[in-house]
Amino acid sequence: MIGESELVAVGLNHHTAPVEVRERLAIGPEALSEHLHALTERAHARESVILSTCNRVEVYALVGSEDAGRGILTYLSGTAHHGGRPLRSLLYRHMGSDAVTHLFRVASSLDSQVVGEPQILGQLKQAFRAAQEEQTVGTVLQRLMRRAISVGKRVRTETGVGRKPVSVGTAAVEVARQVFGKLQGRVVLVLGAGDMARLVLRSLLDHGVDELLVVNRTPAAAETHVPLAISNLD
Repeated sequence: MIGESELVAVGLNHHTAPVEVRERLAIGPEALSEHLHALTERAHARESVILSTCNRVEVYALVGSEDAGRGILTYLSGTAHHGGRPLRSLLYRHMGSDAVTHLFRVASSLDSQVVGEPQILGQLKQAFRAAQEEQTVGTVLQRLMRRAISVGKRVRTETGVGRKPVSVGTAAVEVARQVFGKLQGRVVLVLGAGDMARLVLRSLLDHGVDELLVVNRTPAAAETHVPLAISNLD
């Protein structure tokens, strides 16, 4: 507890919710400002950072000790439902030192679907930067986020976690290689054109795939993102 305030982490991730629920709750960059300010204006949070990725949607916040994050639980649970059940049943809430521990595990990729994946640290930096731009972080979250990013970097450089960078996308390609053998000269169908699909595309091209077919709900996203994935190859 910090004075009359409490540090909380509220959200869901791949441990607690299926992908279709995570997709419905996901907060894109275009909506981030609205949600950050809504948390403040509705008196749910005195400071807030929103981390939204394909595997998690989390709010890190400083709240009134009498509220203890219940307002954030209500706010997030009001945005989606799962199988007729309130989303609240899929949300977790960590308080005080438990919230700090959870954030440090997230920053270190120890809470990732694939332990050691490198994307989460950059995503956390982006979330923190967005909150700074919207002025929804104060002294407490400024110090906490900087410390979490520092811890994440140390874990990657001083332990074996970051020795062989992996992601869900590259792990999937590795499974395909083990099943089918060499991927050179093969035709591969990729479903989706989001961040994870771009990682898969890069990995497939690295393995010499001859032809890639991409299927996506919105053709515009595929037309925009697929060439970008290819042009960003090292």
